[in-house]
Amino acid sequence: MLYFLWSLPALVVLATILSGHANITVASILGLMTAIPVALFAGPIGFETAQLSEALLRGLWIGAVIAPYILGGLLFWQIAARGPSDPSSTPTTGNTELDSSTWTPLARRRLVFFACFLVGPFAESVTGFGVGMLGTVILLRRFNFAARHLMIFALLSQTVIPWGAMSSGTLLAAAYARIPAVQLALYTAAPVALLMLVWLTLFWQTARRAGISAPWSECLREVAWIAASLLTLVLTSFYLGPETALLAAYGPLIVVRYLLDLRPDRHQTRTAARKILPYVLLIGGLALSRLLPELRSTLSTFAQVALFEDLPAWSPLFHAGSWLIVGALIILLLRRQTGSLRQELSTAWRTGQHAVLTLFLFAMMAEVLTASGISGAFASATFSALGEKAILVTPLLSGGFSILANSGNPANSLFMPSQVALAAQAGLSIPAVAALQHASGMCLGFFSPVRMSIAASLTGGYGEERRVYGQLLPFALAALLLLICAALWVASTDGAMPSPV
Repeated sequence: MLYFLWSLPALVVLATILSGHANITVASILGLMTAIPVALFAGPIGFETAQLSEALLRGLWIGAVIAPYILGGLLFWQIAARGPSDPSSTPTTGNTELDSSTWTPLARRRLVFFACFLVGPFAESVTGFGVGMLGTVILLRRFNFAARHLMIFALLSQTVIPWGAMSSGTLLAAAYARIPAVQLALYTAAPVALLMLVWLTLFWQTARRAGISAPWSECLREVAWIAASLLTLVLTSFYLGPETALLAAYGPLIVVRYLLDLRPDRHQTRTAARKILPYVLLIGGLALSRLLPELRSTLSTFAQVALFEDLPAWSPLFHAGSWLIVGALIILLLRRQTGSLRQELSTAWRTGQHAVLTLFLFAMMAEVLTASGISGAFASATFSALGEKAILVTPLLSGGFSILANSGNPANSLFMPSQVALAAQAGLSIPAVAALQHASGMCLGFFSPVRMSIAASLTGGYGEERRVYGQLLPFALAALLLLICAALWVASTDGAMPSPV
């Protein structure tokens, strides 16, 4: 009976999502409201009002540190992506008016790869919220692909999702796991690279069906680009931190690929340079602030606020979210468009409000479940029943919640503390277990119905969802199998998986 009571917060969240009558924000409110009385009156250890207040405050602090990445990213992207002459225009990514009849099948194939695996992840890293799908669709709609194919190409922009939205999900998961965010990002790179085998195979199948098949030499070229992208991503994660890693890694790669594949003339180069200048300045500034030791020390310690020793501190001059917000304001000043600031702030809040609210609510829920001993008790019970092999259920639980919620954050808030406790009891590598939990929750969201509906709305593919899911099903099973194999490896090696660097 006690275990049923302790599982009620997760069951309430699950039931609310499955009902289809409430969004994820309502589900998180109900989950937190359930977790509080369960922790106070049925927790395995003494849990009083004072401990509850501290747990809620810890959750609020985690949310306050992470939220600027979300809102700042949205604000910067929607301002920087618009042209300087019309602040009310819709953000765009590139020129959509090029004559598609002049493109050879190989040129189309290369632009599709460019959009799916470079431009899409870059846009997703700045903002999250499916903006990567929007950027991919804008680049590819000129080719008049069938909607079902374009939907899959749009979804493929979500393949590096642990670094999406300035890695806010990874930073949050690291806070739950009580490990450095850089360490979690580096360990997460291993399952992400493994899953790239699935995503590349899906890309090749869809490209063939869309009429842009290519010889094996081109496929090997694509593998080489993916390998180079991931290697660069690991290096930038190590040296710069996960929040700016993908921007710094993929930005130069996008420029190189653009010059190699499109071979623009001088006018096209100048036009493209003007569009990317805000991103170049932002990425360059963030990189310098992290690579120069004296500058890093000054910015990270000035006016630093650290309420809890084991949680991330707030450094206003070092926080990437602050840079995004200030960068957006500078763009408006230079363009003399400061009058639109209120509208831009309102748009950013409307887009990101559910993500921000659920961020706070799930963080508070996770802290309550941890402080009351519920997460640890579940870990003990699971370990007693299944031993070290209990980790094998991680991809199923985390992936299932991610598919339902269209986000890995709920799964991390509900399961990460107990996974870390399980790793400690079983003598497994805590970073490896946390990375498996995180990757399962974030990456399997690729198959979320919410994400599918976004792809359908962007491509005009309503009514094609069932057909697309039919094509995706074997790849979903393959992704799940790979993650289970990774879990088996972590369990069988007693956590001896080496760090990627």
